[in-house]
Amino acid sequence: MVPNPTLGWERLLDVFYRKRTEYSLLWTDKIELSDYVVAGAPFGGALALVRDNSKPLAYRGPDPNQRTVQVFTNAGEAICSMPLDKGSVRGIGWSDEEELIVVNEDGIVRIFSDFQGTFRQFSLGKEAEDKKVLECKFWNVGFVARLRNNKFILISRYDEPRPRLMADILSIATEVHGWTIIPPTLSLSRHAEVVVGVDNTVNLIDYVESQDKFLQEGPFTHIALSPNGSLMVLFTSYGKIYVISSDFQKKYSEYDTGTLESPSQVIWCSNDCIVVAWETELRIIGPGGGTLSFFYDSHVALIPESDGIRIISNDRCEFLAKVPEITTDIFRIGSTSAPAILLDAVDQLEMQSPKADDNIQLIKSNLNEAVDSCIKAASFEPEPYWQKRLLKAALLGKSVLELYPSDEFVETSSILRVLNAVRHYEIGMVLTYEQFIRLTPERLIDRLINRQRYQLALTISDYLHLPSDKIYIRWSCAKVKLSIEDDQAVCKLIVNKLKIIPGISYEETARAAYEEGRTKLATQLLNYETRAGRQVPLLLDMEEDETALNKSIQSGDPDLINYVLLHLKGKYSLAQFFRIVNDKPLASSVVEELAKNESSELLKDYYYQDDRRAESSLVIYKDALLLDEVQDRIDKLKLAMKIYQDSKQLYSDSKSMEDHVRLYELQVGYEKDYNQAFVGLTVSETIKKLFGINQTSQAQKLKNEFKIPDKMFIYLKEGAYPVPKKA
Repeated sequence: MVPNPTLGWERLLDVFYRKRTEYSLLWTDKIELSDYVVAGAPFGGALALVRDNSKPLAYRGPDPNQRTVQVFTNAGEAICSMPLDKGSVRGIGWSDEEELIVVNEDGIVRIFSDFQGTFRQFSLGKEAEDKKVLECKFWNVGFVARLRNNKFILISRYDEPRPRLMADILSIATEVHGWTIIPPTLSLSRHAEVVVGVDNTVNLIDYVESQDKFLQEGPFTHIALSPNGSLMVLFTSYGKIYVISSDFQKKYSEYDTGTLESPSQVIWCSNDCIVVAWETELRIIGPGGGTLSFFYDSHVALIPESDGIRIISNDRCEFLAKVPEITTDIFRIGSTSAPAILLDAVDQLEMQSPKADDNIQLIKSNLNEAVDSCIKAASFEPEPYWQKRLLKAALLGKSVLELYPSDEFVETSSILRVLNAVRHYEIGMVLTYEQFIRLTPERLIDRLINRQRYQLALTISDYLHLPSDKIYIRWSCAKVKLSIEDDQAVCKLIVNKLKIIPGISYEETARAAYEEGRTKLATQLLNYETRAGRQVPLLLDMEEDETALNKSIQSGDPDLINYVLLHLKGKYSLAQFFRIVNDKPLASSVVEELAKNESSELLKDYYYQDDRRAESSLVIYKDALLLDEVQDRIDKLKLAMKIYQDSKQLYSDSKSMEDHVRLYELQVGYEKDYNQAFVGLTVSETIKKLFGINQTSQAQKLKNEFKIPDKMFIYLKEGAYPVPKKA
């Protein structure tokens, strides 16, 4: 018999809270939580445990877990063990993408992107290396590290880590009592801030300035911001709790805990109440000062979620949350609300009692709202039995209503089936309906893939009508990395799996094979890739250059061919480069066009090695005309002439170049003799100018040199000496 949902409810003033045991923990080795620092990934994610080096431990022989971060599900099943670098760990946290962040005391940060040990690394800088990191606090996309000299270093984004030193605290005190982060999304300034408890007050600091908030009730040893950013709790060294607005302008309440013992954690349970954890006691403090206490035999770790708190102890994982008002209305004893009556109608119907119809008639005017409430309450209910009962009640009410949209009912039913699957102890995700909506189905699939739960990921993807390409690709990459079979067998296995997905890419799998040193397997897999744009970059990385060039040519994509050619040009000498492209007409054409647009030197070399002397000479000829110095032009033109003359074929342009060189030489002489500008003029302009300075004999010689027709010569002469018009 499934117990009533109200069993385990605890009243706190006018609301109820429930603490539900999700799993009995199945630790691989016996775990004493008090010896570890515990961090939980958001949205019911994995647990990370690392030895707490600040606590003295009795020596029990070599400990293989001393230099590792152990990762578990919420059911206590080991997922993996991450190796640590040298030095003490000063902070562990998680991103929203379930990436594990580990910060060492020397400022080295490792971000593990999966549970297979893949990580990227960066440093917090020279200041952190010299002064050492003392502790860290994290939010979903960044963290702040506190150094031993009480300076703070901010990392605002994990994907682009840029360490920034924050402003100094104003107090001359050497002790920081407590501190917390205000994430950018919750701060008034829209960038990360740190609230630091010093002396009897707090400082609000960012990377520009530090402000004293002039509080008098400190020192504050624990500071926590509510999830919505509107409230802040301050816990004093003498056991008092103050709840104030996050802008420090208003005090809402205070509470005396009655003890001077310092708690291990002070956090918010959603935005509803404060939870204080001592060594063996967990106390919930409500807005009006009401309290609830739970007692434990050992140390507990609290992991805040958007709608509650995960409680991890030595032997179980629990979830503490406020009971939603809609659930209270339905299940409280003696409830006469419409959804409670509708739920009772289901019981009466199963007993074939006519009272079922009486119940429906009783709430007919509110039946629509009752159906909505049952669907909503089902989403809040963690027990599958009561989910089904509530949905059955909604279905009964729906059948009576003439028009009722089924979208919400279908969506809620689908999501609850998914949640029940991932809550199973073998998966170990404490994921609620509200968290699922925030997380999104796609990111849940990513988490299952990360745990190598490919079959469940595929089942959920099919059920929610999501693309499954990513799941197959990640499975094939893992197969490549972990398989000990020969390349041919692995390739066949992967292709048989992936070919059922139309248009799926093999490039990522082939890259994984290449990175594992299985080049033959990578080449085999790339043969099944239908898009050259995905094949070619990897082939270039694998130094299969000619194959990459051939694939780009087969694609007919000029941009892709251009990309490959630029890569080859930068890699090889010109002789090797031309040798590769010469027997490929399309590639040769692209090289020619590329050279025409970008480099005359490359174009000249290309024509020359292809024995196209005329084209090579013309390139030099055009370059010569662009030079400023006359002698340089002449030398270039002579070089172009020589290339023409070295050719066994005769070209008409050769005579034109000779004439151009001769004209330049004559013009240089004219400039010396007559102190006039001649260089750059045409033959006709030169003759006309010679007539203009009365050098008729030189004009006649130029005519003979360049075989100027008599009529043109006379015209030029007449143009220089125009006949006066008759009166």
